[in-house]
Amino acid sequence: MNFSLYIAKRYLFYKSSNPPAGRAGNAINIISRIAISAVVVGSLALFIVLSGFSGLRDFSLQFTNVFDADLKIYPSKGKTISFSKTSETQLKKIDGVEAFSKIVEERVFLQYRGKNHIANIKGVDKNFKNVIPIDSILFLNKWLVQNRNEVVIGLGTSQKLSMSVMDFQNLLEIYVPKPGTGQILDPANAFTKRRVVASGMYRVNQDLDSKYVFSDINFARSLLNLDSTKVTSIEIKLLQNANEKAIREKIESLFSEKIIIKNRIQQNDGLYKMLNIENLFVYIFVSLIAAIAIFNIAGIIIMTILEKRKDIKTLSSLGLTISEIRKIFFYKGLLMTLIGTLIGLGIGIAVVILQEVYGFVPITPTLPYPVRLEFINVLIVFVTILVLGGIASKIAATKVSEELIS
Repeated sequence: MNFSLYIAKRYLFYKSSNPPAGRAGNAINIISRIAISAVVVGSLALFIVLSGFSGLRDFSLQFTNVFDADLKIYPSKGKTISFSKTSETQLKKIDGVEAFSKIVEERVFLQYRGKNHIANIKGVDKNFKNVIPIDSILFLNKWLVQNRNEVVIGLGTSQKLSMSVMDFQNLLEIYVPKPGTGQILDPANAFTKRRVVASGMYRVNQDLDSKYVFSDINFARSLLNLDSTKVTSIEIKLLQNANEKAIREKIESLFSEKIIIKNRIQQNDGLYKMLNIENLFVYIFVSLIAAIAIFNIAGIIIMTILEKRKDIKTLSSLGLTISEIRKIFFYKGLLMTLIGTLIGLGIGIAVVILQEVYGFVPITPTLPYPVRLEFINVLIVFVTILVLGGIASKIAATKVSEELIS
């Protein structure tokens, strides 16, 4: 065993047989335990905060797994791309593509019994249910039937318009500006108008529930005056373990015009960036708080150095160099940090597991605070606290000098 490490372990918790030194040693031991407790609290706080943020991140992103496709094709320029029957057949043959759905989307004006709302109409074909699990988002009644003048509205849209489903006496009116150029003389001719019934209602989250109104793709094309080969996007579901890069290259070769292909993360890049930045700032903030607590170890080591001046002189006389003596106190601080970190992580893991299983800390009466136990958080906390403790110990150990020995 390394001699410096051996002495450091002996100094970790010791009692002196000399009464005056013993009282000082016992006082240092008590303060050492307090310092280790500070490390425990620091590592525990950092781990619980990171685990809580991991849970919140998963909670915030859970809608992307049910609402956004694995891949989505957009036009590089303009609003539409041409997608012929031949392209459909070729897309079906690409290895790794499980299903795809043609989409026609545009911003529209909704009116229902004197109340107004602006949303996006999203025309989908019959394959949409194979790409997006509509059963997991459908909240009330049923999904729309193809080739009918009916839509599926969101819970937010329903609340804003005070609208119910299957109300055949009061139909939802959808307006969209007519394409063209020149001055409009008659405002009544400026919009294409359709009247529909809401066959069902979906619920995902507060923003999306007010953003989209789903319809049959042919209805959306008729409303926007598009031919049968035009789409605004194509949503694709991939097989598990599919090679995304290879699929992207094959898809690009199907289109003569330039397209943009985005995966689920790229479709929500703004949200991912925001969450990553928030996670970074939370980590830095809590780490600074933990650092303040951990630097108590530096004070304990300095006190130990002063209390052990006779031992230091003896060790120097035995042939130990200044560097080797400094290592003794550096290792002591590192051992104190290690003990506190392991205890803190142990308690933190237990707390997170209990929260996952029992949810004893709620956000609402029916929703427990989301947490997630991840190995990366354990590693981050372990490395962060150990590095901070190592820095504090290194700084304190430099107090061992030639002047102290002499």
